[in-house]
Amino acid sequence: MAKRRFYEFGRFRLDADGCVLFRGQQAIPLSPKAAGTLLLLVENAGQVVGKEEILKRVWPGTFVGDGSLTRTVSDLRKALSGGAGEHQYIATISKRGYRFAAPVRESPDLSASPSTGKVMLVVLPFENLSGQKRQEYLSDGLTEEMITQLGRLNPARLGVIARTSAMHYKGCDKTVRQIGSELSVAYVLEGSVRRAGVRVRVTAQLIQVVDQTHLWCESYDRDLGDILNLQRDVARAIAHQINIKLVRQEGEPRAVSSIVSAEAYESYLKGRYLWNKRTREALRNSIRCFEKSIQIDPAYAAAYAGLADSYLTLQDQGYLLTLQATAEAKRAASQALRIDETLAEPHISLAHAHFREFDWRAAEKEFQRGIELNPNYAIAHFYYANYLLVMEQFEEAIAEARHAEALDPVSLAAGTNTATALYFAGRYDESIQHSLQVLETDPRFVGAYEDLGRAYLEKGMIDDSIAAFQKAVEGSGRSPHYVASLAHAFAVARYEKKARTLLRELHQSGKKTYVSPYAFALVETGLGHKDEAFAWLETAYEQRSSALPFIKINPRVAPLRSDPRFQSLLRRLDLGH
Repeated sequence: MAKRRFYEFGRFRLDADGCVLFRGQQAIPLSPKAAGTLLLLVENAGQVVGKEEILKRVWPGTFVGDGSLTRTVSDLRKALSGGAGEHQYIATISKRGYRFAAPVRESPDLSASPSTGKVMLVVLPFENLSGQKRQEYLSDGLTEEMITQLGRLNPARLGVIARTSAMHYKGCDKTVRQIGSELSVAYVLEGSVRRAGVRVRVTAQLIQVVDQTHLWCESYDRDLGDILNLQRDVARAIAHQINIKLVRQEGEPRAVSSIVSAEAYESYLKGRYLWNKRTREALRNSIRCFEKSIQIDPAYAAAYAGLADSYLTLQDQGYLLTLQATAEAKRAASQALRIDETLAEPHISLAHAHFREFDWRAAEKEFQRGIELNPNYAIAHFYYANYLLVMEQFEEAIAEARHAEALDPVSLAAGTNTATALYFAGRYDESIQHSLQVLETDPRFVGAYEDLGRAYLEKGMIDDSIAAFQKAVEGSGRSPHYVASLAHAFAVARYEKKARTLLRELHQSGKKTYVSPYAFALVETGLGHKDEAFAWLETAYEQRSSALPFIKINPRVAPLRSDPRFQSLLRRLDLGH
């Protein structure tokens, strides 16, 4: 089957074959004539397209006046506005025609795209009918487990929106039609959970978005320990309703019971609930919950996978040293795979740990196996994009980052990950545009300000860069990570006094909490102090600093590249040629 053609410009994506325009994940209604006119202009971006040519191509064999074309272009400008400026995209060339004025590029035909024929589904947060806030972990946990179960159903035919985006709709009053439009899904699964002792009553219903038809509804009364079978029953029912065959994975689990101890399952759900909060205290408590689950049921693979995720997230958030986190994560993930090799999550956790230890071959093997087992696992594509960046496979990395974003369209982190991939690929204008798009969703998301600051810096827009980094510093409560970026920008701008003031702040912070040695290396690089920068990079290597894998492609350390010590570091990272 031939691949579909897509064009991207600004915040928009145009399906050239279906003539469908998207702003982010939302489809923008266009008349057939407007869609045809837009496609013709986009395909000839930067060139003047005469009025006669447009009328001939879009209104073939029909006599129409210029008025029809003028109204059509006016409609297009309204569709493409939304605060970006009315004439940003389509310019009028007096007495000649029109020119599409924005940069356009062809983009890949992603398997998660709403136009590829792949059925997309979202599991909305299950409603907690117990009336008790402390039972929230049960409804949230069941939501996440259903997403995982359905994601493994038949990944080639069914795409399932990730948890981050699904939970965005918890407690909201939007209609199924609105949610379907925002997430570009064809089906919505919603339900509720009520608990009485060890018994739970789960109600689930499948809704088709296009006409809001209730295709299927069922209620289940089960013991908490029988939830795994309940999830499989729901998955089978949905597969039947939307005409998708269940996939039997290669190498099925060897002796995995469909029954798990109710107490073990409850501890596991509490662990996942706490893990998703991402605070230091919540992550530490999630580890205790997973450990309790394992103690009760040592053959429960999902609990080991959760334990691995908690340790790695502690490292990602800067709460735990890399080698300590990866050692614990590898131990837990390996045990999960000994019990059930077909679980995608521990494969990705293992890949993430290998990546943090600079073991590229082992990381690639586990990333590919995890994605093979569950292509709907958004986190897998998120982290695999970072691996591909380090390997300098930029187009593939951007495609993976966009895939993660399509599976998790409301995730701000997924959005900034795409902006980061574009930045490291040297596509600064696109990175800036993508960061601005994330900030339209949430102006307080500090990660997007860092991406903005880095891209502005490479374009020589130093004042804009400093302003963006200042917002990141303020919004993060003066996180050392962002303080270092601001100090580096000040140093590059020759505001040496300000850079040194922030460098002293970093040293003071390091007496109270962990500050990555890379942060100091970055500032010293900006100040032109190469010896100090390399001394800190040596410490970063010893500690397996999370920023170090990207050092070869990072333009902010470009002044160090000609130094033999830099080449030596790359060889030890196994990134030299």
